[in-house]
Amino acid sequence: MRYIPAISRLIDEFSKLPGIGRKTAQRLAFYVVDASPDDAVGFAEAILDAKRKVHYCERCFNLTEETLCDICNDVKRDPRVMCVVESPRDLLAIENTKEFNGTYHVLHGAISPMEGIGPNEIKIRELILRLQNDQTSELIIATNPSIEGEATAMYISKLLKGTDIKVSRLAHGIPVGGDLEYADEVTLARALEGRRIL
Repeated sequence: MRYIPAISRLIDEFSKLPGIGRKTAQRLAFYVVDASPDDAVGFAEAILDAKRKVHYCERCFNLTEETLCDICNDVKRDPRVMCVVESPRDLLAIENTKEFNGTYHVLHGAISPMEGIGPNEIKIRELILRLQNDQTSELIIATNPSIEGEATAMYISKLLKGTDIKVSRLAHGIPVGGDLEYADEVTLARALEGRRIL
């Protein structure tokens, strides 16, 4: 079935969003068409408002509407411990644990030669410059447990060899509530490497 041009364009635009297939894009498009004019305008204005106002924090590259994000502006944070993450979503995941009180650095990606992403395409240079000027004594690398995340972690740790900065990596292993029989070999190996004394 062919849709009228306006709906077809809306479906195409929704289809560009990550995780949105054609069927979901169609449902979203029809939801917007059926919404009240006020709701549709509010939705469109929210998108434009976010696009106009949100940018990277000048220090850590988190998303913010100000020059510095709330975390960088928080004087209660421990400036000696920095956590490196791939994306602002990863930062939020760690913040939601309420267990970390240091600072962050958002790379906005991971090294992936297959996709043409090298160290210069993500915020590694900015991280190194920051570490030269900040009072960081420990760097926690919290990149994803993927080939790209591992490559990025190794690259950063090699850059910091010979410095006084202690470099650590988040432990990876069996999730709480998971069964050993369903874990793959790499996950089990990581869980054994990251074991701790009880």
